[in-house]
Amino acid sequence: MMELVNKSVLVTGGAGFIGSHLVDQLLLLGCKVTVLDNFDDFYVGKEENLAPHFNSPRFRLVNASVTDFEKVQDVMKNVNVVFHEAGQAGVRYCIKNPRKAHDVNVTGTINVLLAAKQEGVEKVIYASSSSVYGTSVRFPLEESLPTNPTNPYAATKLAAEKYCMAFWQSYRLPVTCLRYFSVYGPRGRPDQVIFSFADKAISKARPIIYGDGSQTRDFTYISDVVSATLLASLREESNGQVINIGFGKEIRIDRVAKMVLDYYGSSKEPEFVEGYDGDFPRTLCNNSKARTLLGWQPMVPFEKGLNETLKWYDEKRKRTYQFLKGGR
Repeated sequence: MMELVNKSVLVTGGAGFIGSHLVDQLLLLGCKVTVLDNFDDFYVGKEENLAPHFNSPRFRLVNASVTDFEKVQDVMKNVNVVFHEAGQAGVRYCIKNPRKAHDVNVTGTINVLLAAKQEGVEKVIYASSSSVYGTSVRFPLEESLPTNPTNPYAATKLAAEKYCMAFWQSYRLPVTCLRYFSVYGPRGRPDQVIFSFADKAISKARPIIYGDGSQTRDFTYISDVVSATLLASLREESNGQVINIGFGKEIRIDRVAKMVLDYYGSSKEPEFVEGYDGDFPRTLCNNSKARTLLGWQPMVPFEKGLNETLKWYDEKRKRTYQFLKGGR
């Protein structure tokens, strides 16, 4: 099994939600960390995620996109391990912007793989998504099931997965694909459903649910996802493998809305609007492969994780308010 101490590590998308949490842990482990992030305006405020590390001698930030192959080549020099977390997220956004989704998620991944191969990188971890399963007829979802992407986001994540596996088969580049299931927690994207519900509850408005609310997601807390990702980088047995990373419990979206409303003491009822094409009705993770191959198990149940997420969100809103008040 590899060790990460004193390793030189590259985190693409390292200013984002999952990437920045990875950076925190990698620095604690003693790694030398380079972050490649272009701070895309898909959502703002990511600089704050990395601010505590700006003065660290083991931290370097490169402002560039994975779509720029020369920049990717340059930052890949002398790197031991790559955590490829960069990507164009957001199912609805990618439905509206399929070409950008392809450029970032597919071409960007090819760039990372090519540069990693050229530089002799020891391991690449690719952040995939449970959305690649699409509308399955069997649950819980296990890695051997057929993939059936129902939207451009899922299609690009699966295409990138296939390139990862092709680089393993053709060049023996050690790569592992992790299919994350509905990651949530502090620093999550503002468009994520928990924060959308929280915004409405705080403003005494009705939260909006697309569809009838019966659709489910297997919510997986950020610390569990980070621990699985780190373990995957250490285990040689994960080379050439696709592995589900999910808690293993499905929760209805209308129940999530009620839990958020209850947290804020709101008596509002959700507003149900027409669902969007490309959505999928259910996710539920079979995580037995991750448990066996990585020695991983999820630790944070949804109720606890939701409470921690909303506590962080309230603190962030308070800081923003104080900053704006001081600015006046």
